[in-house]
Amino acid sequence: MFCLHFIIDRNRRWCAVLILEEMDIQEKLKILSAAAKYDVACTSSGVSRSGVKGGLGNTRESGICHSFSADGRCVSLLKILFTNQCIHDCKYCINRRSNDVPRTSFTPEEVCTLTMEFYRRNYIEGLFLSSGILNSPDYTMELIYQTLYRLRHEYRFNGYIHAKAIPGAHPALVERVGFLTDRMSVNLELPTAEGLRTLAPGKSREKILTPMRQVQREIAAQNLKWLEDRGRSEKQLTSESISLQEPSGLPDSRAPENGYSGIWKAGSNLRNRRIAWKEEIGMGNSVAHPGRNIWTPQSGGERNFVPAGQSTQMIVGATPESDYQMMRVAEALYKNYDLKRVFYSAFVRVNDDSLLPTLSGGPPLLREHRLYQADWLLRFYGFRADELLSEEKPNFNVFLDPKCDWALRHLEQFPVEVNRADYATLLRVPGLGVKSARRIIAARRTAALDFSDLKKLGVVLKRAVYFLTCSGRTMYPIKIDENFITSQLLGAERKRAWEIENHDSYRQLSLFDDYKVSAPVSSEDRISVLTGTV
Repeated sequence: MFCLHFIIDRNRRWCAVLILEEMDIQEKLKILSAAAKYDVACTSSGVSRSGVKGGLGNTRESGICHSFSADGRCVSLLKILFTNQCIHDCKYCINRRSNDVPRTSFTPEEVCTLTMEFYRRNYIEGLFLSSGILNSPDYTMELIYQTLYRLRHEYRFNGYIHAKAIPGAHPALVERVGFLTDRMSVNLELPTAEGLRTLAPGKSREKILTPMRQVQREIAAQNLKWLEDRGRSEKQLTSESISLQEPSGLPDSRAPENGYSGIWKAGSNLRNRRIAWKEEIGMGNSVAHPGRNIWTPQSGGERNFVPAGQSTQMIVGATPESDYQMMRVAEALYKNYDLKRVFYSAFVRVNDDSLLPTLSGGPPLLREHRLYQADWLLRFYGFRADELLSEEKPNFNVFLDPKCDWALRHLEQFPVEVNRADYATLLRVPGLGVKSARRIIAARRTAALDFSDLKKLGVVLKRAVYFLTCSGRTMYPIKIDENFITSQLLGAERKRAWEIENHDSYRQLSLFDDYKVSAPVSSEDRISVLTGTV
């Protein structure tokens, strides 16, 4: 049964929305899980597999996605929209107001039922709940709050929950949801305010950044409260400051106080406090930049405010910004909003609109991959955006990862002596990661390391060998020349780049593939191969 509903959009204009009435929960799940697949805060499994006799469990592709916990475990999440109805008309969104798509919405009870039934069957370990905007931001946020409150208090669900903060919703609603969820996110959508005005005229940078600032301040205030209540030894704290100022790298970023000036003032007292991690590099290790509340322990059944921190997402390729601009925005978000993670989503043209780019090669997956690699360098390796790119070189190398590309442009800093270099220097060597660098620091205290030792410690020698020496010697005679090293590194990187860009255009070879024979394989030949008979 179809029903035509009329709602008022943000410009106070009436618009019609086609809603499917009397739809069962399975049909709603199919529509609203498919509508959530473009949010890349976690990735869809895309697997449908029935249970078999003698086996345990099965999996369904509708709404199941994967995330990773702090201890490295892969956990499954039910990934859905609360509703795909929306008052906005964003050009790039499949759920935009002007699209003729089936519309539906869960009720709070239905989301709770789905979550608990999936959990009891061991399909999932948590919930990822996003939503379009139904009627108004406050109305939608209230529905999300009712859902999570019921799930936590009536159903006693203690699993992982990731929820969206709706831009424009009242701060009190955002705060209530923050105490019920583990992580919150507000999608930045596009890296510049101009891009938003062009492709998402109903959204503004100010409304998007306001809940981000609120979540940051409340986490900072909770951290400070824990410090004041329980205290820490001054030996564990340093005077290194944390930047909580308004960001200069983001236009339209000055958010109103919304009654949180007291929290902001308290949070600013954290400027001169930071855990003194030994040999820690990058933004992922400070009080601010874990992007989560690392101070307050769970006790007495009292929940923390957004304990897993906040994240956001930017669309890659929908607007003409360069990689350099995107990395500058991400760096500003990490430094000034204490985000746990910035996700990048390759633009997929799901709507026909003259304002959207036409991508002949499909979604820019390789560009997305390079941005993720560079983002990792910002968070954990101590790099800055202006070290990796510049206005003269605004985009990443197609054939080399950002770390190798940087090293080749700074050969004057190499080779690095592995037995003497400090931790920060080791992190900049291609082929060395955070774990392998720490292992090197620990292992060389007892003995001088050679290249066979490095391989055992997890160093990727096929890249690192050009940039390292052990006791003053290279692994074999190497010419420290940009062209020579580039030619040696390009082989594996070209293959990797091709696989990313052409992931749908190739398949694994089977026993019956023979590209030298044009005739199809006969059934007799198949039986012969399987049975071993001639």
